[in-house]
Amino acid sequence: MSESNSVELKIAAIQMVSSASLQANLETASRLIQAAAQDEAQVVVLPEYFCIMGLKDTDKVDIRETFGSGPIQAELAELAKANSIYLIAGTIPLEAKDPNKVLNTTLVFGPDGQRVARYDKIHLFGFQTNTERYQESETIEAGEIPGIVKITANDTEWTLGLSICYDLRFPELYRTLGQVDCHIIPAAFTYTTGKDHWEILLRARAIENQCYVLASAQGGIHQNQRRTWGNTMLIDPWGSILSTLTEGEGFISGVLSKEKLNEVRSKLPALAHRKL
Repeated sequence: MSESNSVELKIAAIQMVSSASLQANLETASRLIQAAAQDEAQVVVLPEYFCIMGLKDTDKVDIRETFGSGPIQAELAELAKANSIYLIAGTIPLEAKDPNKVLNTTLVFGPDGQRVARYDKIHLFGFQTNTERYQESETIEAGEIPGIVKITANDTEWTLGLSICYDLRFPELYRTLGQVDCHIIPAAFTYTTGKDHWEILLRARAIENQCYVLASAQGGIHQNQRRTWGNTMLIDPWGSILSTLTEGEGFISGVLSKEKLNEVRSKLPALAHRKL
């Protein structure tokens, strides 16, 4: 990158329509990560449940791994290293205290393949109508510690907030994380809730926290007949949508700018005006 771009960071979000096949999902993720890296993305984000959207909820329990060990984690570390990127690896199932449940975990790997951050999803999704029912607490154990990662690119430090899908509905979590350059949100929003709330919530989180928001989604009809909303998107600190992918697999990319962050926070210093 040229010196004039030294306060910018190119970032990409992958959208998938994951299946019940771990191997097929890993192959798709690998292909899309490579494409994003070739497009010069320095940070690449995978969606929630990128490695499996099972035929039944317990399928993710069957492929859970011990933290720091396992084929999924080894593959992710190698993908980050091979492509010289920071890889924010959506979510994978890790062992929980309850043997019948998993932690739904985001791991971040650096360009050297080393793990640099971890976040276990705190808020667990529950939704029920006459035709749909989701209850993550039946197979997922809630995390407790908010997640953040600091990375250095182009000799500049960037602070990224880590949250996952349903967390998006809890603005107090984002306030707890403090001032960040970008909130990273891997997700698998249902079509039903996504069509009404996804864009509104994402733009609200960007506007109220005066930061970028990059949301990496599942987007389509899955092997288990679940339909996810998609609309992977990058939003700037003023709440404007910079890039979006409506449905299907692929990726979006864009640039985070320190200048833009400073501009928004200077002309409307809402973060400095907080009373609570």
